Amino acid sequence: MPAFDYSQTAFPIREDIPAAYEAFWQRLAEPGSWWTGAERVAIAAESRAALDCAWCATRKTALSPYGQPGEHQQTTQVLPALAVDAVHRIITDQSRITQRYVDDNAARGLSKGAYVELVGLVVAVFSIDEFHRALGFPIEDLPTPVAGEITRYQPKHLSEDIGFVPTIPPDGAKGNEADLWPTGRTANVMRALTLVPDALRDWRDIGSAQYLSFPQMENMGQEEGRALHRTQIEMIAGRVSAINECFY
Repeated sequence: MPAFDYSQTAFPIREDIPAAYEAFWQRLAEPGSWWTGAERVAIAAESRAALDCAWCATRKTALSPYGQPGEHQQTTQVLPALAVDAVHRIITDQSRITQRYVDDNAARGLSKGAYVELVGLVVAVFSIDEFHRALGFPIEDLPTPVAGEITRYQPKHLSEDIGFVPTIPPDGAKGNEADLWPTGRTANVMRALTLVPDALRDWRDIGSAQYLSFPQMENMGQEEGRALHRTQIEMIAGRVSAINECFY
């Protein structure tokens, strides 16, 4: 059966949704800026394993995430321990990730570029998996990794004016990054992954299907082909964010 085949489902699902998911699945298997194809697929696997990790569950209820001894229930030995811990924290205890945590990990070998790419992968895979869980579908099998070398690509124009990692400034989307905000306008949430531009592109492409494209965000009415009015979309988005304790 092809990946993301919803032809037999009881729900009408727009064609752009499985198309976006399948395109990301292909990119997930390929080498990125800081992780190989095998490592990227392993990051995706760990994002799923984190939901059943007993140590994560114990640590989340503790006053401090640093006072509970234990080990993660990981599914693969491909990733370094720092990366496994970062994946599990992003899934289970993201509100207690701090600047110090990111900086300490960078000093210990998980560079900020590698961390940003990891965050982008975890967010994308979890978003797709949650779509399946919400509709009662089995989650998609992970793709087979593609061999190849990482690029170590980093944008030329970066600043450290927001967040825990360097980002492209609002006026810095130039050259290879000229496509990042096609309307010429951006916001901090859009800049967050720009240390690894492809991570933003993946997030943008999935978000365009699941939510709205950047140009559509400027439309306060109802988009053609969408069942919900913009106000209804934002009401649902706001409620979900509140339930998830999104501090952004």
